[in-house]
Amino acid sequence: MPDLSSFTVIITGASSGIGKAAARSIHAAGANVLLQGRRESALDQLAQELGERARYVVASLEDTGDIGAILQKAQQEFGGVNGLVNNAAIFPRSDIDADILGQFDDVFDVNVKAPLLLAQGVYRSCRALGRRGSIVNVGSINAYCGAPFLLIYAMSKGALMTMTRNLGDTLHEHGVRVNQLNVGWTYTEGEIEIQRQAGAPDDWQDKIAKTAAPSGQLLMPEDVARQIVFWLSEDSAPVSGTVLEVEQFPVIGRNRDSG
Repeated sequence: MPDLSSFTVIITGASSGIGKAAARSIHAAGANVLLQGRRESALDQLAQELGERARYVVASLEDTGDIGAILQKAQQEFGGVNGLVNNAAIFPRSDIDADILGQFDDVFDVNVKAPLLLAQGVYRSCRALGRRGSIVNVGSINAYCGAPFLLIYAMSKGALMTMTRNLGDTLHEHGVRVNQLNVGWTYTEGEIEIQRQAGAPDDWQDKIAKTAAPSGQLLMPEDVARQIVFWLSEDSAPVSGTVLEVEQFPVIGRNRDSG
């Protein structure tokens, strides 16, 4: 496992799914972790499970004041921060006929503005500490196009991808690497709830078409967490500004009708 013992890492959306799995893996690799989420009971339970070197903060990513509080908490608890996993995101269903004005700002506040402000804070902390840093943005393969019902979400992930490349280029000379994982369909608590609301049968995950999951099952949060740890760590240096597809098939140029 890569060594993250020199890192203090903020993980957003850490109360479930990919964020929770990432928190466990990052902590196991030796880092201090600050868990962000909205559900205090879930965050407290995870922090107690992890034990030493784990703290949490209940904060809303729509609120710029709360974002400042996240960075302040890292400073108070650990003396600063040099790692960030921008994992949290919201993905309301929306197409061209949706309530664009009612959804757009909320999605972009959480999925784009908050990651940018947190990245800014981590970069400034790294400069103050005189330490190298690493940021991993958790994106989505929907950034390349997205399903019709994921219009605003897909747009936000496209913006995050451009942010990653821009900051990856800009900040590397200052010792901070920025990379992104465009993640495919993953079996999380959130996905289970989406399928339930859509009326899918209880065993829907056992009936995934091979065109969607060639391995016969969806990605698991732990699969993504392993990638996050690698891209946070110096094992992936000096790469910066890279977008990696964490998916079971090639996203670009694939003929989904073949076979």
